[in-house]
Amino acid sequence: MAATLPELETVTLRRGASNGAELRIELNRPERMNAWDKQLGLDLLAAVELAAADDRVRAVTITGAGRAFSSGADLRAGFDPRPGDGRPDVGTALRERYHPIITGVRRMPKPVLAAVNGPAAGIGCSLALACDLVLATESSYLLLAFVNIGLVPDGGSSVLVPARAGAGRAATMALLGERVPAAQASAWGLVDVLASDDSFAEEVDALAERLATGPTRAYAAAKAQLNARVYAGLDEQLELEASLQEEMAGSEDFAEGVLAFLEKRPPRFAGE
Repeated sequence: MAATLPELETVTLRRGASNGAELRIELNRPERMNAWDKQLGLDLLAAVELAAADDRVRAVTITGAGRAFSSGADLRAGFDPRPGDGRPDVGTALRERYHPIITGVRRMPKPVLAAVNGPAAGIGCSLALACDLVLATESSYLLLAFVNIGLVPDGGSSVLVPARAGAGRAATMALLGERVPAAQASAWGLVDVLASDDSFAEEVDALAERLATGPTRAYAAAKAQLNARVYAGLDEQLELEASLQEEMAGSEDFAEGVLAFLEKRPPRFAGE
């Protein structure tokens, strides 16, 4: 492929370690804490597909611009209306954009490093945990924020979290919707490398260099083993997530959760 990388609206691409053997993918909506709107979903999908297809790329790093990895879905931008009832069409967004990103990261035959430089919430948390290794700053945190607006975990997090941390911790994150500080996430197995804020950039570069110059085919084979055993059934679980999320997006609790978020007040859920 050509050496020149495409310019994307909400994602920045650059070649890094070892003469471009590493591709750095940076979510670039810092003013919205890299929240996912439709354009970011399209751009990130294009970036993941490019990384998988480019034979020059032997390792990939995903990070966020500014002070966040990703704060999750952009609730202010919302979703396209669902045909028929006008409710947010969450299912189409998941199936057409979010799921191919997650499966693209998992099945790419090269290692993918999540460089978590700040909050990783909602689909941002799912993206980080879809990566093969997670390196995070001490000040960062992970959060399955879905329940706080009347939704359920998606982006594969109902597989990715228990695969790393176990069912009990997955339930804690899914049902309580509380922040998991990086040190606790490390103890739980959700974060593989914990770095001080000052040394973070240096440690990311060093690990990316190691992956980009390592045995690429062995990495791919090891990843295939994990996909076959630990992440077996991922496609079926993603579809279950999408189906349940469609149902939740039509609930009164979701409407109240989003309104409360926009009005910056606690939600008043009625269980409907």
